[in-house]
Amino acid sequence: MSALVSKDIFSFLKKLEKNNNRDWFNENKPEFKTIEQEAKSFYNTLLDTVKVHDDIDKLKIFRIYRDVRFSKNKLPYKTHFGGSLHRVKPKLRGGYYLHLQPNNESFIATGFWQPEKEDLLRIRKEFEMDDEEIRDILANKDFNSIWGSSFEGDELKTAPKGFDKTHKAIDLIKKKQYFFTKKYTDKEVLSPGFLSDIDNSFKAIRPFFDYMSDVLTTDLNGESLIN
Repeated sequence: MSALVSKDIFSFLKKLEKNNNRDWFNENKPEFKTIEQEAKSFYNTLLDTVKVHDDIDKLKIFRIYRDVRFSKNKLPYKTHFGGSLHRVKPKLRGGYYLHLQPNNESFIATGFWQPEKEDLLRIRKEFEMDDEEIRDILANKDFNSIWGSSFEGDELKTAPKGFDKTHKAIDLIKKKQYFFTKKYTDKEVLSPGFLSDIDNSFKAIRPFFDYMSDVLTTDLNGESLIN
């Protein structure tokens, strides 16, 4: 895997960070279009790489333009590129994300950022019934050497409605999000091994994805919900 992230991407984003206004951006639109194509090329290479070992439905690359309608931050442009890989639903659950941002702010993320209400309840019910399998996944050395041994994300201050706050899995049940992130320095992003490292990291998340896919496609009796 020899595909590289162009250093020009970071150079442009650094300039954009210092000149985050429409006049400057419009003047430098031709350069942006070139940079955008270079970024898209890397994301598409990542898509092809991951599709070798997972069923990906689509790649979504997010636009550089910020939606400022409901934000206190009125800067018109993002100073990063972001793209997500969507697994084929309903059989497969979970997703992959790559965030490219200079000044050592790049990262990859996997998991469940905003689970639907029904999915969140199903996950909590599973943990309530049996938390051993998920804890075994999180405790695996190969897994947590890359992703850590605990979920990131928001959680409730107390037990969700209908759950016992003294339950032994309440630490998992209180979670509202179930995702993991891995950070990268600029040097790592621009290195020849970056694509390979991302791919190996995404491969390592599969035991978690397989488990969650099984949970979210069955009821509490283990009966399939997929016709």
